[in-house]
Amino acid sequence: MSEEKTIEWIKKGVAQGYSRMIDQTLLPYEYKKVDISTTKGIYDAIKTMIVRGAPAIGIAGAHGVVIAAIENKNSADFINEVKKAANYINSSRPTAVNLAWAINEQLKILDDNKDKSNNEIIELLVKNAIRLEDEDIEINKKIGQYGSEIIPKGAGILTHCNAGALATVGWGTALGVIRSAYLKDNTIKVFADETRPRGQGAKLTTYELLRDGINTTLITDNMSAYFMKKNMIDVVVVGADRIALNGDSANKIGTYLVAIAAKYHNIPFYIAAPKSTIDAEIKTGDEIVIELRDKEEVTIINNKLICPKDVNVINPGFDVTPSELISGIITEYGIFKPDEIHKLFK
Repeated sequence: MSEEKTIEWIKKGVAQGYSRMIDQTLLPYEYKKVDISTTKGIYDAIKTMIVRGAPAIGIAGAHGVVIAAIENKNSADFINEVKKAANYINSSRPTAVNLAWAINEQLKILDDNKDKSNNEIIELLVKNAIRLEDEDIEINKKIGQYGSEIIPKGAGILTHCNAGALATVGWGTALGVIRSAYLKDNTIKVFADETRPRGQGAKLTTYELLRDGINTTLITDNMSAYFMKKNMIDVVVVGADRIALNGDSANKIGTYLVAIAAKYHNIPFYIAAPKSTIDAEIKTGDEIVIELRDKEEVTIINNKLICPKDVNVINPGFDVTPSELISGIITEYGIFKPDEIHKLFK
C-alpha cells in the first residue's frame, strides 16, 4: 500500500487523460480503482469520500482543474470556464484547506500562461498535477522521518481516523510517522480508534497497518482514556485537515476528545501535516468552517437503522483541537510548537 500512488493522473495523449484513484468507500471489503474524467465526477468523488484525506483531496482538486480544462478546451471563454469549474470543485468539502491550496496552484498556471494555446495550458496543468503528486510522497516521507524521532522505543501509539497512504498520494502523514518509526523499531504497537460515524480508523487505518505487518489493535472511540490510564499509550499522533496560524488544528470529529484525555494523562499529542495544511489566512480555529454531513452516516449502519427514525441528528465531520493541547506539529520542515508555525511563512 505505502509504495503505490493512491491517486494519480493517467495521461492519454496530448491534452487527454483522467484521474485514477482507489475507491475508499469499498475498503476493506474490496480493493478497486476508479477512473474519473468529468468535473462532476471529481466533485462527487470528493463529496462522497471515494477519495478522502486532506492531501489526497487536494490532488483530486488539481486533477479536477485539468479535467475542467480538457472539457472546455474548445470554449471561446476557456480561462473563465475553467475557473468556474474550479470553484465548483472547491465547494465539495469546506474544511480541508489542501483542496483550495492545490486548486490555486493550478489556477496560477492558468493565469501565468494566458498567451499560450489551450492545449499548451492543459499540458502545463498536467505537468503541475503530477509534480504535486510526487512532491506529496516526498513531503510525507520527510514528515515521517522527523516524526519518528519523537516515538519512544517499543511505544504504544494511538491514532485517530486515517492519515495514511490512503489519505495522501502515498506513505501518509500520521501513519507516515508510524511507518518510519516501525522501520527503526518493529516493537512499536498501534492503537487505532474506529472513528465513528464512517469508521475510517476501523476500515482504513487497520487495513493499511496490517498490510505493512505493524502490530495494530482496534479500539472504539470511547476507549482511548481507558488505555491511557492503563499506561498502554505513550504518544498520540493524528493528522489534520486545516491548521490555523496559532496552531489550532481541525481534524476528524473525536480528535478533540482524544487530545483532552492525553493532556490529563500527560501523554504527548502530536499533529502530523504538511505546510499546505496550515492556513496562513486564519488566526485561530474559531475561523475554521466545520462541514456538517448527512444524518444517515450516524443513524444507519450496514443499511440498517439503529435508532428511532425521527430522532434529531447533528453530524459535524470535524472538530478543532486548541493549540494548548498540542505538543508539536510535525511538518516536512521539522517539528514546531503550535505557537511557532507562523515561522514557516516568514
